[in-house]
Amino acid sequence: MKYTLFFLLLFICISCSKELDFENQSFEKTTSVDCTEKCPNIKIDIPVAENAATVSDSINNTVFKTVKSIVDFGDKPNESKNYEELAQSFIQNYEKIKRDFPRDHFGWEAKIEGEVKYRSENILSITINHYTFTGGAHGYAGLRSLIFDPKTGKKITNEKLFKNWNLFKALAETRFREKYKIPRDQSINSTGMFFENDVFQVAQNIFFTNEGIILHYNPYEIAAYVDGSRELLIKYEEANDYLITK
Repeated sequence: MKYTLFFLLLFICISCSKELDFENQSFEKTTSVDCTEKCPNIKIDIPVAENAATVSDSINNTVFKTVKSIVDFGDKPNESKNYEELAQSFIQNYEKIKRDFPRDHFGWEAKIEGEVKYRSENILSITINHYTFTGGAHGYAGLRSLIFDPKTGKKITNEKLFKNWNLFKALAETRFREKYKIPRDQSINSTGMFFENDVFQVAQNIFFTNEGIILHYNPYEIAAYVDGSRELLIKYEEANDYLITK
């Protein structure tokens, strides 16, 4: 009995000590309803955390919820519990609309690609590149950033990345104005930007790279769709004074 307990505890310790790792998994669904070519489909290729059980679960849950928020177009809350169900629900929503409006011609598409873009002892950065089209003049493409503490698997909010959020925001606005040629003595929207209430805001999506941190504004966030996305790179030589860790 003592030996059995010993080996059981040893096995648990070894399992818990396994290094966090990722494996990309792919999911794809296509409709066959009234369709012969370029049929509405969804493709999801996403990194799935493995080994470190509690940490992996936390990361995987957050990534899944983010992907679900991107592709969920149903009238009711999406009850999907995994990517297979999520892909199926996307196609089912399309097929329902097609049955309700059989004479309308439209196609749906969703493409989600996730990648571990940056990894250090204190930061794990996952990028989700997504494109969706559910009718209308054009689809929507964007990037999402998810930043985790690799030791706990908990998501790190943007504010928690910096020693002083307001000081970093002031730096970011200065560099943003320089890059996009917005005079310091004029409002942030004076050259055509769409910042809410005419007040500069740090991008919701912050990406860690080998060069520095990137503030990424998706289409529609601060400019017209035709203007595309906006990005600002702040190199580590300058960003280090503001970052808590990297």
